[in-house]
Amino acid sequence: MQQTLNPWITRPVPADGADTAAPEAHLPPAAVISAPLRGMIEPDAADRLARRTVAGSAALWITGAHGGSGESRIADLIGGARITDHCWPVLQDGSKPRVLLVCRADMRGLTAARSALTQWVSGAAPEVHLLGLAVLADAPGKTPKPLRDFAAIVGGGAPRHWTLPWVEAWRHGDSTTAPPARDYQRFITDLAALATDTTPGTTN
Repeated sequence: MQQTLNPWITRPVPADGADTAAPEAHLPPAAVISAPLRGMIEPDAADRLARRTVAGSAALWITGAHGGSGESRIADLIGGARITDHCWPVLQDGSKPRVLLVCRADMRGLTAARSALTQWVSGAAPEVHLLGLAVLADAPGKTPKPLRDFAAIVGGGAPRHWTLPWVEAWRHGDSTTAPPARDYQRFITDLAALATDTTPGTTN
């Protein structure tokens, strides 16, 4: 039986006994949604990210859903990444750029990310290979449950979803301090693999 995919519901948990990758053979998360879907209503013009023609090339373009999203910080972590200044990138040669959307884990950031994802999934954004959404903590400590729940809903509308913790050293401008190994290093590994993946259809 064919299952209808709701882009705003997180990916179902695999049934008991389903194959999973061994811990030592980590793979980037599989895409839940790989391309825009028919029938999705595009957001109001005021809620859409602008588009901008960018010069040059990059292995990965980092698009902040709003100001203060952490766009530059994430680009600094990933080799070959460039920022788009909160716009969907349009390449001069007409090819599809690989894009990571980023936001902060507060209500403003998550709402902006939801609008950007609605724009993409409705087909109102330029053609891009959207790899997923990274949600960066907006404050130290545990994110309140209502925001965690909202982040899960918003992330369900992206091909993939990463939740990244607060890094205190960055607040003081220390860009040389490595982020927490477990969460950020896995995220960096995922993005490096996805940005260089040439398998047809895996990054649409």
